[in-house]
Amino acid sequence: MFHSAKDTMITKEQALPGRDTQIPTADVHFLSNRPLDLSVPEGMEVAIFGMGCFWGVERLFYQLDGVYLTMVGYLGGFTPNPTYEEVCTGKTGHNEVVRVVFDPAKISYDTLLQHFWEGHDPTQGMRQGNDRGTQYRSGIYTFSDAQTEAAEASRALYAHRLRRAGYGAVTTEIEPAGPFYFAEDYHQQYLAKNPTGYCGIGGTGVTCPIGLAV
Repeated sequence: MFHSAKDTMITKEQALPGRDTQIPTADVHFLSNRPLDLSVPEGMEVAIFGMGCFWGVERLFYQLDGVYLTMVGYLGGFTPNPTYEEVCTGKTGHNEVVRVVFDPAKISYDTLLQHFWEGHDPTQGMRQGNDRGTQYRSGIYTFSDAQTEAAEASRALYAHRLRRAGYGAVTTEIEPAGPFYFAEDYHQQYLAKNPTGYCGIGGTGVTCPIGLAV
């Protein structure tokens, strides 16, 4: 199988320098008109997931009852405030991710994890379907010990079921959430703005490898 340099994670020393200021992005969420910023309303929590191209991933989560706000961006690498073009080079180390603000009284973190595992193929390494590169890796980025424990328990459960079904090893990384950098305006809620646009998950591209139910 062909492998490119973008399939290999870079080191901090190899990363592009980036910039000190945030790149421009949308002011409000295209669907809810809520401010698109990093604030978290009282009583709500945050989760971050990487599942391949973030356009389809964001749509998966903003359609769920109990999700208050979604936004797409870059996380898990070294380059501060990267552009999409820089991330695509594989020289920032960042993953394409979706930041989910949710109401735990309406939807649990475990339920979000179920949608994470069943919304993509977590055994593909540095790609998702036809999308290749470190920016498409499977990842869960946590904000508390409780989230980390839940994520690791769910990874063990799905890894076992995938092995029984004949799939390879789960490659999902679970790491404490580092800095989240907003993606550009046009990436935010992309499939709401472009309903016929490319989607790597949810039945039009990579789908759940097996219909696993928790």
